[in-house]
Amino acid sequence: MAQSELADKGRPEKVTELPVKGFDHVELYVGNALQAAYYYQHGFGFDLVAFRGLETGERDKVSYVLKQQNVTLVITGSLKPDTEITEHISLHGDGVKTIALQVQDASAAFSTVIGRGAKIAIPYGEHTDENGLFRQGSIHTYGSTIHTFVERHAYKGAFAPTFKTRKKSLGKPIGLLAIDHIVGNVEVGKLPDWIDFYRRVFGFRIYQEFDAKDISTQYSALISAVMTNENTSIKLPINEPAEGLRKSQIQEYLDYYQEPGVQHIAISTANIIDTVKELRNRGIKFLTVPKSYYEALPERVGKIDENIDDLAVLGILVDREAGGYLLQIFTKPVQDRPTLFFEIIQRKGATGFGKGNFKALFEAIENEQAHRGNL
Repeated sequence: MAQSELADKGRPEKVTELPVKGFDHVELYVGNALQAAYYYQHGFGFDLVAFRGLETGERDKVSYVLKQQNVTLVITGSLKPDTEITEHISLHGDGVKTIALQVQDASAAFSTVIGRGAKIAIPYGEHTDENGLFRQGSIHTYGSTIHTFVERHAYKGAFAPTFKTRKKSLGKPIGLLAIDHIVGNVEVGKLPDWIDFYRRVFGFRIYQEFDAKDISTQYSALISAVMTNENTSIKLPINEPAEGLRKSQIQEYLDYYQEPGVQHIAISTANIIDTVKELRNRGIKFLTVPKSYYEALPERVGKIDENIDDLAVLGILVDREAGGYLLQIFTKPVQDRPTLFFEIIQRKGATGFGKGNFKALFEAIENEQAHRGNL
């Protein structure tokens, strides 16, 4: 489908944008929350700031709240064999359950999206404890993923009611600053439906879109659109597989995750070289690109502040746009299934998503798919 067709298909009348401050947190459902929290704390440098479990009166699940600057991850596991969490993990493996969005008025936000056709996942509720008032409600999105609207300006606790502040367990931060964007994968032919969903329910717009010619190799391709709000504090790229000679990375994800879901979380840093050096020192594995990529880099991106040899050693990609350039790198999957991974990104004036790197990135992913026998 051409970009113009993608943008125009099913275009609804423009609706008022839902006011969203930014990403509040991302919750992952995992098979062993204690061990996963340790991995993110010691591998990615998150601080453990809050906890919910048997010791706090929670009988069914356990959650660890990890924080680094403006990035908050909630790692949740089940304490019983017959919960929604265990069903989710059995079907998907470890993965993202919740993309939480911070709002000024959760009641108004929730009422608005339900009125526009969103389906309730968790009813709106108001919760109080000694730390104040906390409001939230959740809706369904693609697959089993939900969006939770969080209002926390009247709440002074470490995270939310039922969570208890932990004596801060430092993870030795590595310079992660904020969530830049969160990418979802959906089935063939479903991308226009989700573009319509975010336009109609959230009042979001297409920020950037890519067709199969933009994101392809000789073997596979995908189609993508980035949904955003007016001030771009929320950026939600959505991918669907496109026809190719072999299996697309998106289709591989769908095969192993068993349905649509979050493919990767991109986190910004102010110094990607230092951040990636430390991540590698801690054992985090990244995709690799061929040396030929760096031989052609000076001509393609022009003058940059960083030493290209340093970038080549670490495997960091560079792309230039009209407003500047960006640097990015992608981890290998962070669980057993080839599903969720992370992107580390540093922006130096560029606001896009590294279109010039798509071919090199796809080839690196296909190399990993070949090793797994899934290309």
